[in-house]
Amino acid sequence: MYNLLIALGVGVAITLGVKLSGLGSVWAGIIPGTIAFAVTYFLLARRIGNQLQVLMTSVQKELQGQPTSQKEAQARVERAIKMLETGLAYEKWQFLVGPEIHSQIGMLKYMSKDLDGAKAHFARASPRNYMAKAMEGALYFQRKDFGAMKKSFEAAVTSGKKEPLVWAVYAWCLTQNKEKDEALKVLGRGVEANPSDEKLKNSLSALQNDKRLKMKPYEPMWWQFGLEAPPPQVLGGGGGGRRVQFNPRR
Repeated sequence: MYNLLIALGVGVAITLGVKLSGLGSVWAGIIPGTIAFAVTYFLLARRIGNQLQVLMTSVQKELQGQPTSQKEAQARVERAIKMLETGLAYEKWQFLVGPEIHSQIGMLKYMSKDLDGAKAHFARASPRNYMAKAMEGALYFQRKDFGAMKKSFEAAVTSGKKEPLVWAVYAWCLTQNKEKDEALKVLGRGVEANPSDEKLKNSLSALQNDKRLKMKPYEPMWWQFGLEAPPPQVLGGGGGGRRVQFNPRR
C-alpha cells in the first residue's frame, strides 16, 4: 500500500543519507532510518484514519433518525452507500481499509434486501467484522446454501465470540434447518465463551427443553438480519419507517 511504500522510501533515504553524507556507515543509518520509517507511516496512517472518521461520521448522520416512509429509508441507505464507496479510494493507501468499507457496504445492501449486491461486497469484506460475516451467513441461509452458511457463521463466532447475538442467529438458522443438535452445540459454545450472559443461557435452556428459540431478547439488532418481521411500528405502521442501523466495526 502507498503509505507503507512512502514510509519505506523515507526510511531508506535517511539510512543512505547518513552513509552518503559521511556521518557514518549504512549500519549507523539503520536506527535513524527505522525511526523515520515508523514516524512517517504513523503520520500517514493517522491522516487516512482521520479522513475515514469524517466519512463514517457523515454516513452515521445520513442514517440517523426515524425515516417517515420506506421510500425515504431506502433513499438514505443508497446515499450512505454512495458515500462509503468514495472511501474505497483509500484502500490503496492503507491496509484493511478496503475490506472494512466493503463490510459496511455489504451490511447496508443486505439490510436493504439487495442480496446479490451484499454477497459481492461480503466476498471482499474483512473477516474480522463479525456482524458482516453473520449477515453473510444469514444470506446463505436464505439461499439454502447451508455449507457456506456454516462457514460464514463460524468465521463470525471466531472473531465475535463475545457477541451473544452472533451465536443466537447462528443457532436460530440451524434450528430452522432442523439441525437442533448442531444448534445446541453452537449455543453451548456461546455460553462457554460468555458465561455471564443470561440471554444465551436462557436460549440454550429453551432449546434443551424442546422450546422454540425466541429472538426477542436480541432485539432490535436481530431485526437487521431480516429473518423475522419486526413489529409494525418499526416497519412503518402508523407513518413510521423502518429504522436502519449502522454499526462501524474495526
